[in-house]
Amino acid sequence: QVQFVESGGGFVQPGGSLRLSCVASGFRFNTYEMGWYRQPPGKEREMIATITWRGSTNYKDSIKGRFTISRNNDEKTMYLQMDNLKPEDTAVYYCNKRVVSRVDPWGQGTQVTVSS
Repeated sequence: QVQFVESGGGFVQPGGSLRLSCVASGFRFNTYEMGWYRQPPGKEREMIATITWRGSTNYKDSIKGRFTISRNNDEKTMYLQMDNLKPEDTAVYYCNKRVVSRVDPWGQGTQVTVSS
């Protein structure tokens, strides 16, 4: 049973920081490329960052230089360090495999709200 549990979201002012965590289970985590996704209010879910099993990363242009994706394969955990947050970063944040199949579920996500 594949599961993802996201945590670490919250309410922050612009320019603030948050560190999100994702605990994965039910599959061999260290063999899959992983990603962070987010869904802003009224919009579709989108991929914002990916990381290979070896640690190579890629980012959506709007967050590049501000967010850092990382993973701990021993702990089957993925992280998203979010710095210099902007109001447009407000969204529900999810983790999943980089390539999500129809049988891969989505977790509940964690809410990030950036507002003054």
